[in-house]
Amino acid sequence: MDKHFKMGGQNGSQNDENRARMLISCPDGPGIVAAVSRFLFEHGANIVQSDQYTMNPEGGMFFMRIEFDLQQLQDKLGDLERDFEKVAESFSMEWSIHPISRKKKLAIFVSKEDHCLVELLWQWQAGDLDAEIAMVISNHPDMKEYVESFGIPYHHIPVTPETKSQAEQRQLELVNGQVDLIILARYMQIVSPALIHPYRNRLINIHHSFLPAFVGGKPYAQAYDRGVKIIGATAHYVTEELDGGPIIEQDVQRVSHRDNVAELKRIGRTIERVVLARAVKWHIEDRILVHNNKTVVFG
Repeated sequence: MDKHFKMGGQNGSQNDENRARMLISCPDGPGIVAAVSRFLFEHGANIVQSDQYTMNPEGGMFFMRIEFDLQQLQDKLGDLERDFEKVAESFSMEWSIHPISRKKKLAIFVSKEDHCLVELLWQWQAGDLDAEIAMVISNHPDMKEYVESFGIPYHHIPVTPETKSQAEQRQLELVNGQVDLIILARYMQIVSPALIHPYRNRLINIHHSFLPAFVGGKPYAQAYDRGVKIIGATAHYVTEELDGGPIIEQDVQRVSHRDNVAELKRIGRTIERVVLARAVKWHIEDRILVHNNKTVVFG
């Protein structure tokens, strides 16, 4: 059951220094919204947007996303988080507060196919991705000049079966403490738990099929062999299960028996780039809450 409220006025000229987002998940029950709203009011905050969802009114989980303004937020944030612990404990909440002024830092991993990378860079340059692209890491040198033309560092780290562990160690050294989100933009390598664990629910992959269909390699060839009439793409968080992590976004397009594998790939590239960009945008705007192997995505 979805509920969506807008409170107060959302002014496009509002100073982001004073705006933050709060994400909450907890067992459902009476009084949650009232307690959170009262807490923010008592601390001088003004709620400008509130979204909530309950999986089941009888004993299910409750999810909430709130945007609020608070004058001198940076000075008051520590006290706000400390005081909210009491509210959170009473409802067994998992929660976080994200000041909008703290832009998330992204690392993009890519191989040779550039369409998803190009889309992300274009949206970032246009201001549609409100984040900082800290680096691009690739197992090929092909896009070095293009990426560096945006002023973004490009790290070429070759990967072979013999050097895979050393390559991942180098990747970890580059991203550790430097990025908030890793994006696998058609990075055609299986990443190991060493990279997954520190970036749990902060590692997004684009898979070129409508999962759970056609998991693994060469999904367009699999789709062609199966004679499908719809192909799609799936953006998901990465877990140890190959292509089995929580799904963030999906989209599809109709195809026909006349479309060969090459044509399916051409159609699929457009779906992939759009789906991945949406998922990244929702993550950096703190719109996603993960529960078990599912996501709640607030629009």
